[in-house]
Amino acid sequence: MSDLIDWVEEFPGFISVCDTEGIIVAMNRKIADYFASTGGKSLIGSSIFDCHSAESTRQIREQLESRKMIVYTHDADGQQELVLHVPWYREGEFAGLVEIALPLESEIRNL
Repeated sequence: MSDLIDWVEEFPGFISVCDTEGIIVAMNRKIADYFASTGGKSLIGSSIFDCHSAESTRQIREQLESRKMIVYTHDADGQQELVLHVPWYREGEFAGLVEIALPLESEIRNL
């Protein structure tokens, strides 16, 4: 396994990747473990829209069209997370979205 893949698998936050149609193409160990009861890594190849609310689905579709990065914080099970939705590219062509959700241990500060 390459060093790039190693760090993604061991990253302390959730990482998932979808293509331009919202099909999951990759997920790291942390998010696979979180979704173990509904399939874990076997969710690769399925639609992200199957596990999101109508409002989230609308927002994801808008981002797939706009191709802009979105950053926000979110409270999940009493834990605040920093969430990034970032477009990714393959050979210069838009290929989908990467979602990274990282639990925050302290307040976000500006330096």
